[in-house]
Amino acid sequence: MLEETHDNDQIIQRVAALDIGKAELVCCVRVPHPDRPGKRLQEVGSYPTMTRSLLVLVDRLGELGVTRVVMEATSDYWRSPFYLLEAHGFEVLLVNARDVKHLPGRPKTDRLDAVWLCKVAERQMLRPSFVPPPAIRRLRDVARYRVDLVEARTAEKQRVEKLLEDAQIKLSVVASDIFGVSGRQMLAALVAGERDPKLLAQLARGRMRAKLSVLAEAFTGFFTDHHGFLLAKMLARVDALDADIAELDRKLEELIVPFGQAVDRLDEITGVGRTAAQLILAEIGTDMGRFPTAGHLASWAKFTPGVKESAGKKKGKSSTGHGNRYLARVLGEAAVAAGKTNTFLGERYRRIARRRGTKRAIVAVGRSILVIVWHLLSDPDARFHDLGPGFYDTRIDAERKKRNHIRQLEALGYKVTLQPAA
Repeated sequence: MLEETHDNDQIIQRVAALDIGKAELVCCVRVPHPDRPGKRLQEVGSYPTMTRSLLVLVDRLGELGVTRVVMEATSDYWRSPFYLLEAHGFEVLLVNARDVKHLPGRPKTDRLDAVWLCKVAERQMLRPSFVPPPAIRRLRDVARYRVDLVEARTAEKQRVEKLLEDAQIKLSVVASDIFGVSGRQMLAALVAGERDPKLLAQLARGRMRAKLSVLAEAFTGFFTDHHGFLLAKMLARVDALDADIAELDRKLEELIVPFGQAVDRLDEITGVGRTAAQLILAEIGTDMGRFPTAGHLASWAKFTPGVKESAGKKKGKSSTGHGNRYLARVLGEAAVAAGKTNTFLGERYRRIARRRGTKRAIVAVGRSILVIVWHLLSDPDARFHDLGPGFYDTRIDAERKKRNHIRQLEALGYKVTLQPAA
């Protein structure tokens, strides 16, 4: 039976495609022939990627009446032409280079790549990548840099712990956080030249005072001036990163002001704090019109298993693939945090973790959080409502027991007809 499809085979009349390099780009323009209906005119030219040359390209595209410009996501070199063309009112599409591979067996040059990209683009056979608006881009730049600095700080702290192990100082065995108040005072004393284990142990504060004898034993090692020199540099780097991260936090609070209401709503989700809400908005924005359904958003974020089927058989391990690593990180942290709560998401995490492991549980709960985020951002009137940890017992398990009982009756030869609920 023939069914209507939603494909649109209309050819874009005036389209341009850019094959972008670091120093130069190749532009192919295709427009209708003025005298021969159904025929096309084509122009291919090279332009340096300096701003003045890009402005010349903008003027030329305007003269030819180009309405859509398509380019591949080549490293970060696509940013300057994309932003410039966007600012001049062109409809600019960024596409994944993997989706526009040149046909095998044909010569490959920058010129031919631009022509091929233009031919594919005019037939609307490309899926544009998600490029957020300028306000979200600025928020994303700050948020991503903050994540990078946090990773650098973590790496520096790990170097400190390795250095202490090299000096046979076992502070990390006694203290859960060697960079707490007590730990920092002890590390500072080591840098200052103090080597007496008992005096170092006396610097403990709070509950660490109950471990004085163990601390003295932990500080009995071979810490030298060489270790002290390196430790001083590492602690200075950690302090500098702490200051930079605090400054970025203040900048994030400033940039997030226009989206404060969205942050407050996402902050209500189990496992999602205010910082996590800011990072999520920095990656997906607030306009969910780009993602028709929550499934589209989860698929874009690579939080859904890939479908690979051939000859009627499913292949592969249903892995999700690699998506936005910044979004995956914050969703993973939120999923782990939710797994420690007595809520629906917490119970979902624990049920899946028991059966299939923590990694799959993180992906599943992360996807659930992303679905909730989509609904909250799509509907201004929507509010987060936790279903409670007993949801599976009261509804899901009851339905499963009903289906199992029906199968048992049918196996005995009974015919079961379900009556619709009143």
